[in-house]
Amino acid sequence: MIKMLHEKGLRSEHAYTAAFMSIGFSIFTWAASLKVEPGAGLDRADRWGIFVGEWAPTFFGLGLALSHYEQQDGTLTASVRDIREAKERQQEAM
Repeated sequence: MIKMLHEKGLRSEHAYTAAFMSIGFSIFTWAASLKVEPGAGLDRADRWGIFVGEWAPTFFGLGLALSHYEQQDGTLTASVRDIREAKERQQEAM
């Protein structure tokens, strides 16, 4: 699955960015729930914040898996253009 995501263009930096964004979104949903549903109370706002906050560890784990794959593949610091050029050279050599 990690290989497929990598081939589709998803990189570890994207997953890490999504993780940090989900932390911010967790705070936003908590605050929004307090304002939109004042009668529901703090418990409901907490549940919304926790629900969205659980996404961050998933994205961090995905980022780590992608980073590990990129290290093995040699694409951790290479740009997409560099990778394409290397694959083209590899195909020409065959």
